[in-house]
Amino acid sequence: MRIALSIAAWIGAYLLGSIPTGLVWARVLKHIDVRREGSGRTGGANVWRTAGFPAALLTALTDTLKGAAAIWLAQYLGLNAWGTAVAGTLAILGHNYSLFLGFRGGAGTATSLGVASALWPPSLPILVASGVSVGLLVGHSSVASILIALMLPHLFIIPGEPAWIVGFGLPAMGLTLWALRPNIWRLLKQEERFLPIYFRKPPLICLCKHPSSHQG
Repeated sequence: MRIALSIAAWIGAYLLGSIPTGLVWARVLKHIDVRREGSGRTGGANVWRTAGFPAALLTALTDTLKGAAAIWLAQYLGLNAWGTAVAGTLAILGHNYSLFLGFRGGAGTATSLGVASALWPPSLPILVASGVSVGLLVGHSSVASILIALMLPHLFIIPGEPAWIVGFGLPAMGLTLWALRPNIWRLLKQEERFLPIYFRKPPLICLCKHPSSHQG
């Protein structure tokens, strides 16, 4: 019975993560397919660039919610700390490699936030504040995502739960960094895309070549 409940929770977590919320909101609000626009990802950053901020905000919120829901499902079914942590990882796997999108998706940052907040609620304000601050400072959502990914396994040292570190924090970090390989390469080449609010003027700290530097 315990094995069956674990399998049910893990399948449910993957399916919850697979829900393509970015695709849905972009189609509902702007009638576009984000898979054919920008980076082709269904996460909040690409939705913001291609479908606008309202669609991006709704994407971020629902992606966070589906990550939390995966943990709530595992807890409801009585999984232990290890089983619950694995459910969180599978939610991110579902987001990045969605069953409904031919195993394509996003980078898993918002879904990671949802999982982390459901496992340990104090993690949410810490991660959000860190990610938003750095993202606005340098003008790249990818840098914020990289920071959050690197923080995840270290942050769970505070509540002292090894299962959350090894079963979720480390795999989540790996999945996010793997998905962000193109972004990391563009950062190294100083060619990364800027957030829409920095299309016309550079951020406070400019890591990449800004279009305004080529004008005049």
